[in-house]
Amino acid sequence: MSGLGRVLITVYIILAIAATFRSVYQILTKFDEAPLAYILSAVSGVVYIVATIALIRRGKGVWRPIAWAALLFELVGVLVVGTLSIAAPELFAHPSVWSFFGQGYGFIPLVLPVLGLIWLSRETKAA
Repeated sequence: MSGLGRVLITVYIILAIAATFRSVYQILTKFDEAPLAYILSAVSGVVYIVATIALIRRGKGVWRPIAWAALLFELVGVLVVGTLSIAAPELFAHPSVWSFFGQGYGFIPLVLPVLGLIWLSRETKAA
């Protein structure tokens, strides 16, 4: 595995833990304040978990297509939620992981799937 691959997987693990635990806490303690934002954060956490597992196991069976699907879903999610959080902020009483294109996470949710897709495509070409 290349250095970029190790870094990507490490960041995905951190993001999976952060997004999942944040969303679980928010859903358990204040779900009624911003249900859409907290559900979206939970979805992002699940996507990060799937992406992490798929990137780690990408050379085995169906995991490479799952990695592609997870990263594409993540990118579309960040773009759609990011756009909606700007165009229709009333939908989001509180920010989600993907709000404002991942601003609360240093825009890592926007950059990470792009880097992951580039890495997967280069691996595919090299194989």
